[in-house]
Amino acid sequence: MLEPQSAVQLEEACAEVARALGLQVRRQVKVGRRVYGPVRHIDVVVTDNASRRSLGIECKFQRGKGTAEEKIPGTIEDIRAWPIQGIVCFAGEGFSPHMVSFMYASGLGVDLADLDDWLRLYFVL
Repeated sequence: MLEPQSAVQLEEACAEVARALGLQVRRQVKVGRRVYGPVRHIDVVVTDNASRRSLGIECKFQRGKGTAEEKIPGTIEDIRAWPIQGIVCFAGEGFSPHMVSFMYASGLGVDLADLDDWLRLYFVL
């Protein structure tokens, strides 16, 4: 798999990993509204049809310094409001070591390179 160069490519890479494991994939799934009214979407929702278990994946890519990193704490809070379990899959060299540590410490951060293993464990594949 090629290293993604954008958030859209990261979303597709996450979907490809899930499909390769035989999971059903839906993208940009509407999941209600945020506190101030905008519609909330989950980037990728993967489902194991056998167990009927689902997982939401929010995709965050950052090539250099930028705003994706600043959105991570809010994203993690948003995930906690979802009606299903969720994670943040991240890629790109732009995340600071502190933010990467924060994502790992939250229990919700998964590097794209680790997503296959993480999904295998979560869905017991």
